[in-house]
Order: sequence, then C-alpha cells, then structure tokens
Amino acid sequence: MEKRIFGIETEFGCLVRDPIAGDAEQVVETVKDHAFHVARLGVIDLHARDYAFEPARAGGFLRNGGRLYIDAVGSHEEYATPECIELDDIVVHDRAGRAILQSLLEGLGLSEAVSFHNNAIDHFGGHTFGCHENYLVQIEDRFFTDALTYLLPFLVTRQVFAGTGRVGGHRLTRPSSRSNIMTLSEHEVDYVWVSNFYGVEIDPTVDFQLSQRADHIVKTISSRVRFNRAIINPKWDSYYTYSNLHRLHILFGESNMSEYATKLKVGTTSLVLDMIEEGCAPDDVELQDPLETLRSVSRDPEMRWIVRLRGGRTIPAVDLQRRYLAAAREHLRRKDPQTDWVLREWERTLDDLERDPMSTADRLDWSAKKRLYQRYIREESAAWQDDVLQSLDLEYHNVNPAVSLHAGLEEAGEMVRLTSAAQVLAAMTTPPENTRALGRGVIVSNLLARPHARYVIDWDGVYIERNRQLEMKNPFHTYEKEAEKLSRYLQP
Repeated sequence: MEKRIFGIETEFGCLVRDPIAGDAEQVVETVKDHAFHVARLGVIDLHARDYAFEPARAGGFLRNGGRLYIDAVGSHEEYATPECIELDDIVVHDRAGRAILQSLLEGLGLSEAVSFHNNAIDHFGGHTFGCHENYLVQIEDRFFTDALTYLLPFLVTRQVFAGTGRVGGHRLTRPSSRSNIMTLSEHEVDYVWVSNFYGVEIDPTVDFQLSQRADHIVKTISSRVRFNRAIINPKWDSYYTYSNLHRLHILFGESNMSEYATKLKVGTTSLVLDMIEEGCAPDDVELQDPLETLRSVSRDPEMRWIVRLRGGRTIPAVDLQRRYLAAAREHLRRKDPQTDWVLREWERTLDDLERDPMSTADRLDWSAKKRLYQRYIREESAAWQDDVLQSLDLEYHNVNPAVSLHAGLEEAGEMVRLTSAAQVLAAMTTPPENTRALGRGVIVSNLLARPHARYVIDWDGVYIERNRQLEMKNPFHTYEKEAEKLSRYLQP
C-alpha cells in the first residue's frame, strides 16, 4: 500500500477527587454534554450507532474529524482520532484528545475536583482500559490464517519500545478466586457478548513491568473482548464489503504519553504491515507461545527479554525486532522521508535498548517511568510495594499538564517532545488535510451553524435532511468539495 490510513482510540479513566462533582458516571456524562452543547466541539449523535454500546446522544463527531463518546461498557470517556496518513498528524491528534478533555474540565470548573488519565490499568480495582490502533490493510481473507504468523511476533515484542510501563502486576484467576479484587458492574450492558469470566488479584511478586495490559491479554484473536481480551479484535466494517481493504483493529495497545513512542509504535507497525502485504516479512520469527511471551517479556526484571521461537530456539526480543528492521531496510528504504525516519529511529532505539535500556528514558514511557520511580524510591526510602508508587504511576498519565508527571519531564527537558502547544491547540478543531476526515470536519462545522438540522454521521458517510447523503468510502479522498456542496442543502 503506497499510503496507509491509521488512527488511535483511547479510553480514559476518570478520577473524582471531590464528591461535590458527582460520581464518575455523572462526571463523564456532564463532560460529554459540555463538549457538544456548550463548547460546541462537535455535533452529538441523534441516532443510535449501537443500541447496547453507543445509544443515541452517547457522543458524536468532532470538528477535527475525530470522535468523542461514552463507551457504555465501563462508562468511560473515549476519544478516537480522525483518520491520518502522516505520523506527525496521528501524534498531534492523539495529544489533542487529552487537551480536549482537560479543556472541558476547565470549562466546567472541575479541574480541581476531577482528573482524566490515559492510564491503561486500575491498580487496586483490577480493571484495564484500552488504547486501540486501527490500520487500513490490504489483505484478503488469508490474513487470519497466514499473515497473522508474521504480525504477532512483532506486536508481542514491540513493547520493548512501545510499552507504557507500570508498577506491580495482576494475576488472572479462573474460574473463581477468593482474592478477586474486581467488583461486578451493575450495568447489564457490561455483560453483553461476554463468554468468559475471570477474577483478578494483585501479584506482589512484580515490582515493575514494561506493559500495562500484558497481564490481562488471554487470546491472540477474539471478537468478544470483555473478559476475553485479545491482541487483535477482528472488525468487519462496511469498507470490507467493497474490496479487500480491512480495518485491522489492534486491541493490545497502550496509551503512550511519549509522542516519540507513539510515532515509533505506529510507524513501525505500518512498515511491518507493508512487508506483510508485499510478501517480504521475515519468515523465521514465529513464536512458540505468543501469550506466554507477552507476559514474560513484560515482567523480565533483568531486561534480557528472551523469547522462544517455534522449534525451541531462544533469542532476545531486541534481536527479533532487528529481523523485522533488516527486512524493512532492504525492501522499504528511501520509500519516503517518513519511512526513513522510522527506520533510523527504530535502529537507534534497538541499539540503545541492547546497550543500556535505561538510556531510552528521554523518549520511551516505560524507561522514563522506571528512572523517575527509582529516583523517588532512593530519595524517599520508599519501596515498590508502597501505595504511593501506584499513585505516581497514575499521575504520570494525568492529562492535566499542570500536574502530570510526564508533562513535568517534558518541561524539564528530560523527555522528547515532537509537537508544539500551538499545533495541539489547532488539532483540537482542525482535521488532517489529506483524508476524508477533512470533509467530515467541514460538515460538522456547518451543522454547528444550523442547530435544527437533522443528520446522521458515520465514519464512511453523512446523511442530512431528507434524501441528501454523501458516501465517503475512500478514506484517502478528502471529500472537501463534496461536503461543501452537501452543506448547501442544510436548512438555515
């Protein structure tokens, strides 16, 4: 594929620090309503996208072409970036999601009472939040039989640079557990399409690990993700019906605060998909047990990250990543400046991880956290098992830059930043210029000027008034002129 569409969906945890704000479920509703009815960042859905999971008025599309909504499973705020082609666009629009939520809290006067976190784990409650990646892939039905063999080893081991790091660990216990720390939800929707249950207990044997979600992944592929979380969640979108283009939905992702890690994660994954599509991915990388490897790499305190290949031979995860890098350099070098950036930084990061993993603390989340927490433990005579370490882990992911530990590292010059504050501010309301998100953003802005219009908006089409519609099946086309033309039919 000459160019690739990608996007990121992030589920945010909500921490209510002052009960005067209401409970967490009330807060996320208030924030969502403020976004669409007061801040006017987008238009709220008038229709149900899914009667169980996304009923009418659960959220809507934004002026920047992305989407903000409440996921009924877990009642959390979720932000989906607009479709992007450029890595710099995905980085700035991912960060814009955090800025949008913080701006809404400030607009409501709740920034002291409530905080949002793109942390993927609830240390004490045992729950986990997702950060999913979507890639347009040109692969036919053989993907889930053949091509997955080439993709899984990469996804399992990319945590050495894409992992967000976490304090402690969880153990899943099935079918029951006396030490279960999870509580059952009161909402029926949380159990729709559930085919598996497990308990969660704190694993006191783990001080720190690379991945926040590795302990909670129990399948390589699964369509039912509640209590059945997988590395890949198959999605069969309408686009699939029209060609062999699929939306690859990677469930095992984590919300990086580091812009560099986000760019490297999406960039390297895109290159591996390029190689799979072109039939030039390395063929000697199949893992003997992907799920066991996922956890063992994440939990390795020695940072040797040894993986076992099918056939029994073992190699370090960094060397397995080098096999992908070598194939990418051979087949994709000089494709375009973006690809060359990924190849250069991929090699630099693997070299540093092999030489001294902690030397990446200026650009990778897990090593930045570990360095920060080790410093705290040393200066405060604390221990990894102390509750305060888990609090620090949460505050690293606070979206409020005034108190976020990650933002503090950036401000101190200890963490690489790729965007400017002005770029993030613009991305809150401006779509990328080279995907269909641009046309969607035009229509959303025009609808905001006509509050009584009737509409249905989806990722691949817009319907307004009666019998007026714009199909947007091609994500590479901007539909800007078509959107302006359609908007003329809106009632004043």
